[in-house]
Amino acid sequence: MLVTGMSGTGKSSVLGELERRGHRVVDTDEGDWIDRSGPEPLWREDRIAALLDEHGEGTLFVAGCVANQGRFYPRFEAVVLLSAPREVLLERLAARDSNDFGKTDAERAKIVSDLEEFEPLLRTGATTEIDTRSPLSQVADDLERLATGALALWMHLALELRRRLDHSAVWGDRRGSNPRHPGPQPGALPIELRPP
Repeated sequence: MLVTGMSGTGKSSVLGELERRGHRVVDTDEGDWIDRSGPEPLWREDRIAALLDEHGEGTLFVAGCVANQGRFYPRFEAVVLLSAPREVLLERLAARDSNDFGKTDAERAKIVSDLEEFEPLLRTGATTEIDTRSPLSQVADDLERLATGALALWMHLALELRRRLDHSAVWGDRRGSNPRHPGPQPGALPIELRPP
């Protein structure tokens, strides 16, 4: 699941809470996930692709807000926009001590400008939006519920695909006509299904 949003919406805080609850989390603002050599920060696409390729069981929560993240939206079960009103964001940025960004007048003006320009784009690409004025524990609960719901939806779709393949025209009237090749058995799949 991708957790995105503008500065001050609480991405890092909620990832910390999800990690405390035992989930795997990756904050792409930290570490070597972002290429900062160009005019704007971008995900290092090879690293993000490898991260998603290697992920197995459970929910992986990834946080970030960069221009090229949309290329990866199809790889996530959900894209969740964290949001809060402008005044709340500015108050949080002024009060936080984990990051100096947003302390100067110029940075605050840029934050307001970016909020007006980019948050509508993030909203368009998101599958869900969560208002982070709620307590941190509730925001984490909401994300866990979304993750569970996304997995349940995927399982439902996989079962429906299995049902349709078992009765599809691919097997046509040949089903059972050849005793050596009786067609698919109940519950058998000619392809392997696995979550993205």
